Amino acid sequence: MATERAHAWAADAIRRIREHRRGTPPTPLRPLPLPSARGDIRVYVKDESAQPTGSMKYRLVGAMFLHAIADGAIRRDTPVIAATGGAVAVAGARFARLLGLDFTAVVPAKTPAEVLAGIEREGGRWRPGERPPAAVQEEARELAARLGGHFLDHFADAERAVAGCGEPTIADEIFAQLGGEPYPVPEWIVTGIGTGATSATVGRHLRRHGHPTRLAVVDPENSAYFPAWASGCADYATGMPSRIPGIGRPRTEPGFLPGVIDLVIPVPDAASVAALRRLNGTAGFAAGPATGTALWGALHLVARMREAGTRGSVVLVMGDGADPYRTTHLDPEWVRSRGLDPAPYEADLERFARTGEWRTA
Repeated sequence: MATERAHAWAADAIRRIREHRRGTPPTPLRPLPLPSARGDIRVYVKDESAQPTGSMKYRLVGAMFLHAIADGAIRRDTPVIAATGGAVAVAGARFARLLGLDFTAVVPAKTPAEVLAGIEREGGRWRPGERPPAAVQEEARELAARLGGHFLDHFADAERAVAGCGEPTIADEIFAQLGGEPYPVPEWIVTGIGTGATSATVGRHLRRHGHPTRLAVVDPENSAYFPAWASGCADYATGMPSRIPGIGRPRTEPGFLPGVIDLVIPVPDAASVAALRRLNGTAGFAAGPATGTALWGALHLVARMREAGTRGSVVLVMGDGADPYRTTHLDPEWVRSRGLDPAPYEADLERFARTGEWRTA
């Protein structure tokens, strides 16, 4: 009888998550004005800030809950624990509330107040980690073990969960939305990489469907992904945290699949901030810092296309919105205090907008 009840709860929980996701419309694909491209090249922004929790992590976390329930790792009374002070925690709290489960995020000491408020707003709890930020993952894992709970390990599990439970994927939506556009099969799709799940999802989609589209990943300073991709060293590590939230890691994570990636573009953090300012200013996109990184990489590709005389479209993924970063990356004083000088890169962006010329070094 207990087994029957457990199966019935799992079936109902999966149904509720799927209905919840079906009720969420595809996120917008918005054109980005690009005067220097003269219409031969179209750039689009896949706006994941329109997800219910304001971030593309909503997709990943929903798939992780489905996967864990199907595996029997989450049951009707299982506490769910996460180790993050970012968007994964907010999404985790939302899905836990949907299922009537307790949710706790173990967060680094300097987690922004906006994120903590988001966790609480979605019905979750948070507690500050008692160890250095690099050890928060292990601290959360130990807490889950003590409580008999499930540790929501987005670095280890997100890519696998999305591969099995993530449809419709972000790639499915992009190609459906481009169907009526002048260049329905893009030359490039550009995304950042944190867990590796999104780049793996897009890369697999391109190969399964035989699209000639290439996948470019942008990588901030201190991250291990560009040197790992360039050197072929699968366990490359820098040991240094990224200053661009949501992307970049001090080590290569299990979800990183270099074989599905065509190009990794390293982007200076000051360039990410400059592009972020342009997005939030003249372009009218209320985007987060990782989208600034993606824009810098996308413009690099647009310049390459122009030099080669290639027509077509480029899609960049906007992972989240601007609100959590008003007091950090969008605050000039905060940027200065981190030793970042966006001014030279802002000049590059202005020159590109006027002339189409792109810096070569």
